[in-house]
Amino acid sequence: MKDSYGTKPTACLALSDGTVFYGEGFGSTGRKTAELCFNTSMTGYQEILTDPSYAGQIVTFTFPHIGNVGVNLEDNEANMPFASGMVVKWRPTLASNWRSQQNLIEWLENNKLIAIGGIDTRRLTRIIRKQGAPHVAIEHNADSDFDTDSLINDARNFAGLSGLDLAKNVTSSKTYSWSQDRWRWSGGYSNIEKSKARVVAIDFGVKENILRCLTAIKCEVIVLPATATAEEVLAYDPDGVFLSNGPGDPEATGKYSINMIRQLLKLPELPIFGICLGHQMLALALGARTIKMNHGHHGANHPVKDLTTGKVEITAMNHGFAVDTQSLPNNVKETHVSLFDGSNCGIKLVGRPVYSVQHHPEASPGPMDSFYLFERFAADIDKKKTMAV
Repeated sequence: MKDSYGTKPTACLALSDGTVFYGEGFGSTGRKTAELCFNTSMTGYQEILTDPSYAGQIVTFTFPHIGNVGVNLEDNEANMPFASGMVVKWRPTLASNWRSQQNLIEWLENNKLIAIGGIDTRRLTRIIRKQGAPHVAIEHNADSDFDTDSLINDARNFAGLSGLDLAKNVTSSKTYSWSQDRWRWSGGYSNIEKSKARVVAIDFGVKENILRCLTAIKCEVIVLPATATAEEVLAYDPDGVFLSNGPGDPEATGKYSINMIRQLLKLPELPIFGICLGHQMLALALGARTIKMNHGHHGANHPVKDLTTGKVEITAMNHGFAVDTQSLPNNVKETHVSLFDGSNCGIKLVGRPVYSVQHHPEASPGPMDSFYLFERFAADIDKKKTMAV
């Protein structure tokens, strides 16, 4: 079989239902199994591939021009990529951007990521939307020697993300401090000179730009591993606690983190703010449930309505699980909903400075539609400090 370039295929993508795609391989050689999702973002492929929330997933980009701006050290969300692979319509072209330090294909190879191009990503996306996020196996083989039966079998034997705790795999192994501020023209990144409060961030797979947004509101940030206890959190005398994004099934991660969050909830004046997996973890700690979505939300330009103001925000999302709105306790208010499917995108504990959102305010697709969430967190921290005086 020929790929879209008219040459012998050097990569193969096999779905658990037996569907097989051939194309051109690039990046690392070898084989990987994972869940397949699609992402609708037109920019930010480096941010996506290095987001720890994509652990256990291969990303199909629906936008065909992936790689045009190359890669650079400043746009990483972690010190390594966490996605398992990449699927694109066209082979990445040579980079053309003043910030580029390396082309995408070289970066993929250096980071041992497998990619396939030259396939019908529209057809693949329709399969995902109709049938749900499939389990897949991807192989890059320069000799074009593919055992499709073996690939399909590997895809079928992939355990999937349900019941899987991936936060332990991506979290930091030790506590550390963060002081880097948000990127600014034209100096890039710099460290904050003075903070006015201390925030403890629980790292379930945190994106570095979230930490920068916390420093941007003048907070000293202490990052603790996902397995941190309430006693370890409170030992830093935090003015606020942040629950980060991350991968995997929230109920699996909740086996060790729900109790920690519930202990923190016993402190009525302590502001708690969560994003993505952190949102789901907070919901579970408050007594709600989470559910696995058909194909999830992955991409930019997702409209979300703030039910408290009636305003619509343009957001970025990356999640395959969601909070079940019907399971919210009476003392938990739904604050945000997706205008795509009505799924829950935000909650607040009534009468308390405790809230979370499913979308990513730090990713700036709006571009600043949702940054008020960090400012609200800062205001609640200021209020707590004022009451303590």
